[in-house]
Amino acid sequence: MAPYFRTMPVYFYWGEDSFRLEQAVKALQQQVVDPLWESFNFEKYAGEDPSQIQSALAQVMTPPFGGGDRLVWLANTTLGQRCSAELLADLERTLPQIPSTCHLLLTSPQRPDSRSKAVKLLQQHSKFQEFSPIPAWKTSEIEAQIRNNAEHYHLSLPEEAIHLLAEAVGNDSRQLHNELEKLSLFAGDRPPTPTDIATLVHATQQSTLALASSLLQSHTGAALSQLDALLQQNEPPLRLIASLSKQFRTWLWIKLLSNERDVQTIAKLAEIGNPKRVYFLQKEVRAIPLAALEESLSILLVTEYQLKLGSEAHGTLRQAMVQLSLACSRRS
Repeated sequence: MAPYFRTMPVYFYWGEDSFRLEQAVKALQQQVVDPLWESFNFEKYAGEDPSQIQSALAQVMTPPFGGGDRLVWLANTTLGQRCSAELLADLERTLPQIPSTCHLLLTSPQRPDSRSKAVKLLQQHSKFQEFSPIPAWKTSEIEAQIRNNAEHYHLSLPEEAIHLLAEAVGNDSRQLHNELEKLSLFAGDRPPTPTDIATLVHATQQSTLALASSLLQSHTGAALSQLDALLQQNEPPLRLIASLSKQFRTWLWIKLLSNERDVQTIAKLAEIGNPKRVYFLQKEVRAIPLAALEESLSILLVTEYQLKLGSEAHGTLRQAMVQLSLACSRRS
């Protein structure tokens, strides 16, 4: 096992990009735990259970058995949002005293509350790392992530292929990993072509764009059918809403910049990677009032909030599709 050098024995990984977070957990485990002694020195606890948290804090004070270090993982911890006085006292006693050969890892999909006493204490003793998805509308950052990940698979992707992948997978890092792995096996030593990507990559993003187009044209029946098809393909509802929000935000920018003549300026402000798309986007929104696009983004924001509160996905999404189609039916 390669030597591992660290500055802090405690790590707090958080964010909704579960795939990248899981990869970081695996990397940390491989760095600090000797695989021959893993069954003795790697423990995972339920981070939302106070008794499990106390057990984890007791375990991380125990020196490792055999070779390598000990890693104690508090998964899906709620300590970033709420912490009882008793648990806070346990943290205050434990964190400064963790042995140099032991590591405590806390993970959570939620952003830690910086006002919390527990979080302030953890910040003194921990390395915090965020694993949030790249916003779906930040195309340039998504394409940069694709370039970086492609290097890991020794793939040389032409720019057109990168654009196609970005449109197909969006900000879904797990799907990107799967598609790059598939392309690597298929292409072998040659660079994958745009045709390879069009053939092999499961492009739910393209289907979402078709749904957005139906909504913009107020084709309610078609939009509901496309929605049902996407859900049958196990498209995550929140990712679907993010993709629709990205497209409607782009259309809104195009409408706002309708008096701007310079295509390069429009593309830059609207974060459109290919300026040649501007003409087609302008054509799409020519008859759509600005107020309709603003209302559409409000509908999508409310729908995202309802889904995050636990609303039933299918009914909530169908209702939103009807509302969006109605909003876009108001022609100027």
